[in-house]
Amino acid sequence: MLTQIPLVERTGISALAGGVAGGFVSATLHPIDTVKTKLQARGASEVYSGPFDVVAKVLAQQGVAGLYSGVQAAILGSIVSSSIYFGTYEMGKSIFSSVANCPRAFVPPLAAALGNITSSAILVPKEVIKQRMQAGMAGSAGEVFIRTVQTEGVGGLYAGYSAALLRNLPSNIISFSTFEYLKLAWLRDSERQILEPWESVLSGAVAGAFSALVTTPLDVVKTRLMTQARQTALNAGMSGLKAEAAARTEVIAAFTYKGVASTLQRIWVEEGAQGLTKGMGPRCFYSACFSALGFFTFETTRVYLLMKHLEKKSASEEKLDVKLP
Repeated sequence: MLTQIPLVERTGISALAGGVAGGFVSATLHPIDTVKTKLQARGASEVYSGPFDVVAKVLAQQGVAGLYSGVQAAILGSIVSSSIYFGTYEMGKSIFSSVANCPRAFVPPLAAALGNITSSAILVPKEVIKQRMQAGMAGSAGEVFIRTVQTEGVGGLYAGYSAALLRNLPSNIISFSTFEYLKLAWLRDSERQILEPWESVLSGAVAGAFSALVTTPLDVVKTRLMTQARQTALNAGMSGLKAEAAARTEVIAAFTYKGVASTLQRIWVEEGAQGLTKGMGPRCFYSACFSALGFFTFETTRVYLLMKHLEKKSASEEKLDVKLP
């Protein structure tokens, strides 16, 4: 079906399907992501004994709403960034497939890299706001956004950008390439062009878990850089929710990390190899579920949109034929 429509239309359909998939999966799996973020934040080992302890304490202190801190930023950011990502990914696959002497096996990773670089401009600010709310910063997504810009400037929205890019590039390349290779394997000896639902879910789960396993150390670094508080955020005169937020962020960030390399080194020195694997269980589980639901929702939505689009084009062509003498 994809070959029956122009590249611009394919890109638009993939972008729309990607936005639907991103928003749906982010909303569904946000509590797991909250647990992962709290386990990776600095000082978490002194507060939580594990994933279930995080859930128990969050429910006791904040109720169910505590597991959904930052969900608004996550959904909105995922819709936009996923639309950009999948649209660029679809365009990238077409471009790299048409490049002479480009091995077919290289097309998925190259397209995934292009999509990641393009979508990171939206993805990183969304992650910063979401993770600061998950780590304890009070207020709505809009308030956290404004406070971050006021205290740290626009650059504050891109805290941990290099770590996010270093994590997301290999993570997405591994995830999308693994899914594409599995998809080719499922369809190799078949005349089908579309995966069965269970095949999409299984392939997505394997791809997500594998990519998360490999890139967890970089995810820990990204979380530390994004959740740390700058000293300028702890201004005098705060009260109520602002004072509570300042106190929490001060505990979470005892000092400021300087960059990816220094953060990796500091975690290794202070916490050992275990520090670089914090949150690996929840992250692998989250990534497996995210990719399973994400790829399934994307593939299903894209097929539906393609069929509707082709039906509409066919109806328009029939009307045009009737009008012609």
